[in-house]
Order: sequence, then C-alpha cells, then structure tokens
Amino acid sequence: MRKAYRVKKELDFQRVYQTKNSYANRKFIVYVLAKPEQKHFRVGISVGKKVGNAVHRNAVKRKIRASIQAMQAEIVAQQDFIVIARPGVSDLSSQEVYSNLKHVFALAGITN
Repeated sequence: MRKAYRVKKELDFQRVYQTKNSYANRKFIVYVLAKPEQKHFRVGISVGKKVGNAVHRNAVKRKIRASIQAMQAEIVAQQDFIVIARPGVSDLSSQEVYSNLKHVFALAGITN
C-alpha cells in the first residue's frame, strides 16, 4: 500500500479518534472520519502489545494490509479510518482476518 493511502502522523490519528465514530466486532475496532475533500481513503493500523510480541504484531499488520488491498475497489473513498486489532487476532488465518475485516467494514459503512 502506497504512502498516500496511509495515516501516519499522530495528529491525524487523534483527529480520527476524536470523532468517536467507532464500530467493532470480536477481533477489530474501526474508527472512521469522513473527509469529503480527499480523493482516496487512508488507513491507519494499530496493533498493541496485548496481541503478542513484535513478530506476531507485524504478521497481523501484514494480514490486515493484504486484506485491505484485496477489498480496495470496494472501499468508499474520501475517508480516513483506523483499524485496531484486538487480542487473539494473531491466531487467525489470512482468510479469517479478511472475513472479520469485511464484517466490521460493512458495519462501519466503509465498503459499498
């Protein structure tokens, strides 16, 4: 995923969190901020230490990025969103991560 599609700065993360517009299932929490002036979506990924050690956290991030890239055509543009992984995600396969993300994105209205 290119840099233009990522939320990287702490200030941008805080803006999304401050909307308090969140949706969750058992494995993920998603915060959403609509940005009508933006040409494409941006995503931030947060995986805390409760998920596991650095190896597990990075593996989870790779699975999340791959899932988001797979559904990139379905994602509504003009919004920032942050995906937070809950503990237990490191035990999931890539397909399970994809289906859980698809579910929470549908709840949040991120996908069409």
